[in-house]
Amino acid sequence: MSTPEQDTAVRQPVATTSEAAPTPAPSGYPDEQCLDFDNVSKFYGEVLGVNRVNLRIPPGITSLVGPNGSGKSTLMNLMTGLLEPTAGEIRLLGYSPRDPQNLFRHLGYCAQFDSFPPGLNGYHFVYSYLRVHGMSGQEAKQRTEIALERTNIAHAADRRMAGYSKGMRQRIKLAQATAHDPQVLILDEPLNGLDPMGRAEIIDLFKELAAEGKHVIISSHILHEVDLISDQVILLNEGYVVAEGDIRSVRGEIDKHPLQIMIRCDKPEALAMRLVRMPHLRELKMHDDRHGLLVATADSKAFYLELNDIVLEENIAVEAVTPADEDVHAVYQYLIGSGQESTS
Repeated sequence: MSTPEQDTAVRQPVATTSEAAPTPAPSGYPDEQCLDFDNVSKFYGEVLGVNRVNLRIPPGITSLVGPNGSGKSTLMNLMTGLLEPTAGEIRLLGYSPRDPQNLFRHLGYCAQFDSFPPGLNGYHFVYSYLRVHGMSGQEAKQRTEIALERTNIAHAADRRMAGYSKGMRQRIKLAQATAHDPQVLILDEPLNGLDPMGRAEIIDLFKELAAEGKHVIISSHILHEVDLISDQVILLNEGYVVAEGDIRSVRGEIDKHPLQIMIRCDKPEALAMRLVRMPHLRELKMHDDRHGLLVATADSKAFYLELNDIVLEENIAVEAVTPADEDVHAVYQYLIGSGQESTS
């Protein structure tokens, strides 16, 4: 489990002073189908954890994205009640983290770092916590077997966890977090240590859980996988939420940064001659293989409309037209201002 010190890096003298505009606060009462943050701040003395967070997270896969110290683990620890907010209110499905007895009947948590009771094998690790949860021996046995099979760790359930590989430890933690069938799963770096096949299996599990209407909240540095699996992302930097939503809608909010588009076609020179006349074009480069163009436009809607006309008029065979920067990494770099503006 990460410590507060690992997820804080910025000092602010006052919790309410910031040049970053906060996300609009959730309106009305907490939604029993959503996870609500209402103007939530967490400070460790003068050290900022997160500041003025306003979120309403619907069911599905939501990824928290940001560098070390951005506030990801602090946000997760606030959700689980491991930390109390300095200000603001949090409600998960209408429950407060200050009411853990009720909340944890609906919540599963998988910490980033391992902390297993000594001497237990995988089966008893899952089974014991279900018994503590209040289940009968028979129900706990059934749920343990289901969870072990679902996370593909049943073959090693009789082995002591001290001998598990990193990937196996990740699987057994997921088995324990999902065994009581919670509506909300909070998973801190759950893909760490898994091989490519293991990642694919666990991502499929996340998608299954999301399809069942559950909340799957993950943090990850594996940005291309975040792109593939997330219904929405929450981008954090230095304790602030800098953007939220699906990748495409978040990218659409960044008006001052041109959208980059890759065009693969059979007549890139002819296409380039027409594109340079567009008033909203900001950049145009020929691909190294001379079979495509990389363009940047300040008005993507107008660009796509004009591109259709040009293709028909010039009889250009287009192989592909794809946004080149609608991935998490590009969006994040734009929003935190660390990406460099093109000088071309």
